[in-house]
Amino acid sequence: MTRHHPDSLTLMEYSAGNLSEPRALCIRLHLEQCPECRGRVDTLDSLGAVMMDQQPKVSVSDTSFEQLMARIDEAPEDTSPVAEAPKVSPLQKLLGQDINDLPWKRQLGDVSVLDITDKFPDQHDRVVLQKLVAGGKAPAHTHKGDETTVILQGAFSDQNGVFNQWDFVSLDEHDEHRPVAVGNEDCITLSVLSAPVKLTGTFTRLLNPFIR
Repeated sequence: MTRHHPDSLTLMEYSAGNLSEPRALCIRLHLEQCPECRGRVDTLDSLGAVMMDQQPKVSVSDTSFEQLMARIDEAPEDTSPVAEAPKVSPLQKLLGQDINDLPWKRQLGDVSVLDITDKFPDQHDRVVLQKLVAGGKAPAHTHKGDETTVILQGAFSDQNGVFNQWDFVSLDEHDEHRPVAVGNEDCITLSVLSAPVKLTGTFTRLLNPFIR
């Protein structure tokens, strides 16, 4: 069961088609396993269609967003069972192989990475797969920009709690953490970064000039 979700504004941007391709992929992977967020997006899609039909009559006010969110919260919750994962996920279609068989490159300590930014031409953000070995710790770091992450396999914990498979994480320059992989399998994530991370450890911060 997913416990960490995109916020309402992010789901609204996804429904409106305003997110970049890699960030929309993170949302889509989460939605495939989260009936709660699927229900909210379905409601947003329906409301968007109604608003488009009535566009000449719609006047936008400062309270429009709050009213829209209230309508979503009042909508019946989708209690349908979680759909089975597709045989070929959109990520596997993109990569052409299973995530465990990728040519991972060791970065720091227990962390390996694979940059797949070139899979998204004309995108300004960096798109990277990250693998943290079971029981391993990532270096303490913060962010120079926004980072959107979805957990593809395994789980990790930090000061904000435990994040399991298909959970959604959104971080920015105000967040500092040191993820630790929990459980018996490697933790693999897909992250979209608007700027490089910034290492904050006593010694690892010396490596910041070499971190992309």
